[in-house]
Order: sequence, then C-alpha cells, then structure tokens
Amino acid sequence: MNTHGPRRVFGPRPPLLKRPARGPNPLRRRTDRIQTWCTVLFALVLVVGLPAAAISAGYAAHASQMRVVAAETSARHQITARLVDATPGPARSDVREPRQARVRWVADDGERHTGTATVAGEGDSADEVRVWVNREGALAQPPSSPSTARTMGWFTGCLTAATVAALAFTGRARVRRALDRRRYARWEAEWKVVEPAWSGRNRR
Repeated sequence: MNTHGPRRVFGPRPPLLKRPARGPNPLRRRTDRIQTWCTVLFALVLVVGLPAAAISAGYAAHASQMRVVAAETSARHQITARLVDATPGPARSDVREPRQARVRWVADDGERHTGTATVAGEGDSADEVRVWVNREGALAQPPSSPSTARTMGWFTGCLTAATVAALAFTGRARVRRALDRRRYARWEAEWKVVEPAWSGRNRR
C-alpha cells in the first residue's frame, strides 16, 4: 500500500473538455423548434396580450355603460308625489323597506297622473315621496349609477382575462398533443428501420 500519496498514473493525459459547438443542435427536430416558438408565443400572450385585452375590454364596457348612465340621467328626473293608498307591505317596524304603493303627481305640463311606484314610507296617504319620471311625465326606474358602470367594467375585464387565459392554455395543450403525436409516429417509423439491425435479426 502506498503511504506517500496517490500513485501517479503514467500515460497520455485525457483530452480537455471542449466547449460545446455553437450552432443549431442536430438533435433538435422541427417539432422541438415549433414547440419552443409556441412556448414563447404562449408567454407573450399571458404577459402582454392578456392584460391588454382585459384592460381594453374593461374600459370599453365602462365607457359604454357610462353613456347609458348619462342618457338615462338626462331623460329622467325626480318629482314629489303623494301616496294615495298602499298595497299590503311590511309591518310598521319595517317602514324603511321599499314597497309598492299608489301615488299621484302633477307633471311639468300641469297634467295629473296616478300610478304604482316603489316607495319607502309609513303608508299614510298624506305622505310625500320622491319618484322618478321620464320626459313625458310617466313613472320610470331610477337611472343607472356610475358604480354600475365601474362594476360592469371590472366584470368585463376579469371575464376577458379568464377567456384569454383559457384559450391560451387550451391552444398550447392542443399544439403539444399534435406535436407529440407527430414525434411518436416519426420515432416509430425510424425504429422500424433501426431495430432489425440493432437487434441482429438481419444476421440470422
């Protein structure tokens, strides 16, 4: 046993590891390159396309709903009406709850009207309530609020983002399955050529 250190091995030195050759990898098939580009495209869609589509759709929905809000606000206004008689509603302890009641009001042209509106009050026929009417003086629903437009914008943006993400993941999965089928078919065809020589069946 050599106690003076490792035994020196004589002979030619092993060749130094060379740096990998630059250029296209000969083992990379066309399907591999296609899959790489699809992965890059998938990443760009998620990083750039998804936020752009969501923000654009959200702003468009918000702007569209704000136009509706402006149109309804300009076409409707509130007036003071009097309760005529109330349909059965909540108990007196729940007088703040909205309910249906018969009301009468005078339009801007001086014509008297009677109708059923959603009001909140104690039900006394002398009570005054505020109702919304249109340009013709008929009862109308309250106009949409800006908060409704914001909610619509957020909802549309989130829905668009989810749709883009689902389409991107579905497209990536389908492309990958198609490339895998093509790889397996090519490998099987090549194996039919190589296997007889590799297994020695041709030498029998």
